[in-house]
Formats: sequence, C-alpha cells, structure tokens
Amino acid sequence: MSKRIAYTKPSITELEVTYAADAARHGWGAHCYDYIHRLERGFAAHLGVEHAIATSSCTGALHLGLAALGIGPGDEVILADSNWIASVAPVVHLGAKPVFVDILSDSWCLDPDLVEAAITPRTRAIIAVHLYGSMCDMDRLREIGARHDVAIIEDAAEAIGSAWGGKRAGSMGAFGTFSFHGTKTMTTGEGGMFVTNDSSLFERVTTLSNHGRDASEPRQFFPTVTGYKFKISNIAAAIGCAQIERIDELIARKRAIMASYRQLLGPLDGISLNAEPDGVTNGYWMPSVVFDRATGVTRNMLIEAFQAADIDARVFFWPLSELPMFDARPDNLTAHDIAARAINLPSYHDMDENAQKRVANVIRDLLKA
Repeated sequence: MSKRIAYTKPSITELEVTYAADAARHGWGAHCYDYIHRLERGFAAHLGVEHAIATSSCTGALHLGLAALGIGPGDEVILADSNWIASVAPVVHLGAKPVFVDILSDSWCLDPDLVEAAITPRTRAIIAVHLYGSMCDMDRLREIGARHDVAIIEDAAEAIGSAWGGKRAGSMGAFGTFSFHGTKTMTTGEGGMFVTNDSSLFERVTTLSNHGRDASEPRQFFPTVTGYKFKISNIAAAIGCAQIERIDELIARKRAIMASYRQLLGPLDGISLNAEPDGVTNGYWMPSVVFDRATGVTRNMLIEAFQAADIDARVFFWPLSELPMFDARPDNLTAHDIAARAINLPSYHDMDENAQKRVANVIRDLLKA
C-alpha cells in the first residue's frame, strides 16, 4: 500500500535540534532573549528592512501593527475576499470594519481597481495578502495608498521567498508580517515576525508587544499603556535561527518543487497554476491548480479524488464572505468561482519525484473523467 502523502511538513535538521537544545539548556535568566534577538537581526537582514520584532504568530504581528497605527472602531480596512481568517481576525478584534473586495483571476490577490473603488473617508488601511506566495501589485497599491493617505500593510505570511522586482515581500508597506507556522517555508513551530522601516512605528509596536512597557521607562514593571503579549519563546526562536541560516535552501526547494509540477502538469489542457509574471518572484509556498470551468471539476470532486489516492491536498481558501460571521458578498464573483474549482497541492521539503507523480496522476485522471 502506498504511503500517505502529506500536504506539508517542515524541514528540521541537526542544526535546528542543536540550537533548540542549547536554548533549553542555557537560554534562561539573562539569556532568555538571546535567540529571539538573533532571529530578529537575521530576518531583518534577509528581508532588507531596518526593524523586526519576533512574535508568537503572524496574526499577533498583524494585530500589533494595526493597533500601533491606531486602527479601531469606526475605521475600515480593505482586504481580498480570498484569504484565511487570520488576515481579518485582528481587524475585527480591534473593532474596525473589514471590507472584502474581489481578486484577480491570475494572481488570486487584491484587484487594485476594486480596492480604489472601495475607499471611503473611513478607510485607514489596505491589507495586501500575498496569497500562496503570489504577489499583490505593490506598485498600484502603494500609489493608491499614497494618493488617499491610506496605509498599505503586507501580510506576507505565505510569501517568504517572494519578491516584487528587487524588493522582498513584506519590505514595502507601512509594515509587513510573516508566519513561521509548521506549514510554512520557514518555521519555528508557531511564530511570526513584524517588520518595518518606520522607526516610530517600530517603537510603538515594541511597547505594545511587551505589555505596554516602554523601553525608556525607568521604573521596573511600570507599563505606560495597556499592551499585549505576542512574544515568541526563546526555544522556538532558536529553531528559527537555524532556519534563517538555511533560508536560501528552503526557498530554492519550494521553487524546485513548483518547477517539477510545471513539468508534470504543464502539457495538460484545462488547468492553470500559480502565476509568476515578469519582474515578480513567487516563493510558491503552496502550489495550486485551478481547473477550467469547462472541465466540470469541482471542489468536492477534488477532495474525494485526493482522499481516495491517500494524498492530503488542501482546498483553496473559502471566500471570507462565505463564513457565517461576515456579510455575504456574492458580487465578488472571482473569489467564489475559483475557490469552487481549485486545490492546493502537497509541497513539503523532502517530497520526491514519485510523490509528485502520484499527485499529478490524480489531476490527469480527473481531466480524463
């Protein structure tokens, strides 16, 4: 019987184990932040940004950044309808109103024209989520943001290794956020990162992230605002330090897996894969296949076919407006349409050629049916 194919799993070597063990043995007391600060420096250098703050999750990083911008009740935040709940949850928790707009059919990211049309006097921010590693049109979004005095935020949770021209995902907005969840290209198990080039914003987030304690406050344990606790652990950060040393290898492997899928699936009619336009680099966190409407292939058919083949593929994100806690947006036609005929393919680091061929065969069989 064939071994089950996981959709993703991390690449953990002796380097990660060594660093984690060192943090567990020695990373206490005066050394309890050593690996955290090392991870922050290493990630900022990789990204080419001035400041980085390691967090317990990308969701926490996004919450901190929005709070530091002062976003709250009465404000509106625009983001794409095709997203995971983590991108919108901080908006809701802060009391602001999320405004969902439709996506482009090729990148599966925000449609800039619809973004601009959705701006009102209450709009405070636009969250550009680089879905599955595909890049939002940062030139258009930054121009729109500058013209309307609206902050552009990059949710690059899924975009380690992606770039817009010569600038890495997450380095171009008012701030960027990243996920180091166990499913991501780089992992700490659970964890994330807030990044920015804005020193004043960095100082506000630093204070908010540490229970509201200002670094310049001379009194010990004297918070000056009510803050949050979204700090990563030193042991998790130690794993991240090993991963950042291997980051080029981890990114290259994701791109190699996608190249193999293109070779296996490229000749097939009736499907499309993740886009990588000229001048854009896609980190390909999650290789995905969208079936043409004419094939008749649906989400349920895809789930059943991959389950029967003992392959753990993932559904394309449901539109947020289909979830029961949000108002319906049936006018976001592309978001609803693509999600109903798409699937995410397995892409873990040590995935071999035979496993990818098994995945490709499921797609071939669906197209023949």
